[in-house]
Amino acid sequence: MNVLITGGTRGIGAALADRFRANGDDVLAPGSRELPMQDPKAITTFCKDISNLNILVCNAGVYPDHGQTLETGYSPDDWANTFAINVTGVFLTIQACLPALRAAQNAKIVIISSQMASDTRAPGGSYIYRASKAAVLNLGRNLSSDLKPDGIPVGIYHPGYVRTEMGGSNADISVAESADGMMERINALSLGTTGEFLTWDGRIHPY
Repeated sequence: MNVLITGGTRGIGAALADRFRANGDDVLAPGSRELPMQDPKAITTFCKDISNLNILVCNAGVYPDHGQTLETGYSPDDWANTFAINVTGVFLTIQACLPALRAAQNAKIVIISSQMASDTRAPGGSYIYRASKAAVLNLGRNLSSDLKPDGIPVGIYHPGYVRTEMGGSNADISVAESADGMMERINALSLGTTGEFLTWDGRIHPY
């Protein structure tokens, strides 16, 4: 299979790339330098030569507002840059890859969201990141409807609270645990489960 993983040079993205390669798949796993998600032209240029794509994993993301305070944080630049990467970049990557996805058999789209996207889980803080992940969850849900006639399922996943640079050393699970669970979710993704918001270990996450 041909696989593209954005944000694929570290953390969960790199671990997923390793697992796909171990299965014998051809993997493109660019980092932010090779594929800057806030640059629409770069996305178009990168994706235009991909002719056949079985799995697209939209994993790249940023979390600039961790620990910021309501009184002094959450700058307009942080809002704009986070949404450019976490939401617009995801949409533009999917849009640019649609011809290659439609050309493949049994193509799948995977969107990495977060439990912080949930409206029912709202402990406060991290307003920019929460809003961006809620937006990309909504994006995935709507794409799942529009792409169902094409036979392309869309899975939206919370990868767990993972011990990465973003999650920190006190997070709940290792990168390996998250990646193993995510591989199970990707393998199980079908038109019957398209649009579902699931945790890394297969539980339905509340919206």
